[in-house]
Amino acid sequence: MAIFQGKSKRSPSGGRNVVHRGKKKFELGRDPTETRLGEKNLRKIRTRGGNEKLRLALGNEINLINPSDNKAQKLEILNVVENDANPNYVRRNIITKGAVVETELGKAKITSRPGQNGIINGVLFSEN
Repeated sequence: MAIFQGKSKRSPSGGRNVVHRGKKKFELGRDPTETRLGEKNLRKIRTRGGNEKLRLALGNEINLINPSDNKAQKLEILNVVENDANPNYVRRNIITKGAVVETELGKAKITSRPGQNGIINGVLFSEN
């Protein structure tokens, strides 16, 4: 079953909208890329206009910014600590934007969108 990203047949109040045309190709969506922990694996997706988008299927390294000295480091991700997008993502080690991961330096928050950009960037939490 295809994912439809067009207008709903219902209005916000629940009333029915009159549909004046069928579904269009440009209204199709794709399944979300659930980036998991593992050896790096990129997928190329053809987007509208013939451009390419890199999707990170598996990844285990993070470009980490330390706010105290503004230095960037490439570190290994140990595991996913919390994910507000979906509580089940923590058990399955799925990385999305806003997820908190454990690294060698401490906890870090993901600031990039791995399923859209093909890279994992993050900021180290300040130790309180």
